[in-house]
Amino acid sequence: MRWEKQGLIYAPDGSSSWARSHAMMPTPLMMPDGRIRVYIGSVDKKTVGRIGYVDVDAHNPTKILRVCSQPVLDIGAPGNFDDNGVVPSCILRRGTEIWLYYVGFQLGTEVRYRMFSGLAISQDGGDTFHRKQTSPILAQGAGESLFRTAPWVMPDGDGWVMWYVGGDEFIHSHGKWLPTYLLRRIESPDGIVWPRTGDPMFELGGEDEIGFGRPCVIKGHERIRMLYSIRSRTGAYRLGYAESQDGETWSRRDHCLGLDISNSGWDSQMTCYASVLKSTPETLMFYNGNDYGRTGLGVATLVNGAL
Repeated sequence: MRWEKQGLIYAPDGSSSWARSHAMMPTPLMMPDGRIRVYIGSVDKKTVGRIGYVDVDAHNPTKILRVCSQPVLDIGAPGNFDDNGVVPSCILRRGTEIWLYYVGFQLGTEVRYRMFSGLAISQDGGDTFHRKQTSPILAQGAGESLFRTAPWVMPDGDGWVMWYVGGDEFIHSHGKWLPTYLLRRIESPDGIVWPRTGDPMFELGGEDEIGFGRPCVIKGHERIRMLYSIRSRTGAYRLGYAESQDGETWSRRDHCLGLDISNSGWDSQMTCYASVLKSTPETLMFYNGNDYGRTGLGVATLVNGAL
């Protein structure tokens, strides 16, 4: 496959107190009127994240139609798993509701932070969201005591399946402590109650890889595809790609993705946190570039291959 970059869409201009910078973890949703709403995480001056959105034209996704003025989901109450920031991860429609699976951050003392996953639900078409519960839907488990995060959820028969990031360790690399984690898979009867541990899908490759970022899973006619982020010991990400017949056993084919860093500009050092939207005139990939989304949100169009 090959992706053609369309360019940078949006980065906060710093004028909003809750969105000084970043457009992290783009999570697109097709709206009834044909526009695409891309949910993002932006941060304040203390780098505490809140979830907002940018509406773009489906026929020209670099054209901004609207930027929200207030967060659709704020941080959690003090002491909760998401009291130091929230960013989106996966969104889907369930009947008249919209379900948003998100990442919650909490600062630590012996470790820098912890990340667990929450669920928020909108009953007004995606303008505001309210937590299903104040506790995480993915809580601590064996081998996943620090991170159970970045979920991607899909219906699977009579139930639901999730691919996510799980781990329990920081490592010291290039002068700072970085989290290390694997991609995992679990199943649920209702999309709310999930097992305490998941099954790892594949191991890290080589000495330079230390973790994987938010998966995006696409079901096709012949196979299931996954885009994910690969973190190196420098902390930088590149996008990766894998294929599966059943969603459980995966074959890494990173070289087949067809999108890498640019020679210069906003995504010249990093590509990460991709999310694909197929229900448009074209298949679109929304993704982040340098510094985990500080430089903004961009888009690429699939021009060779099928998903």
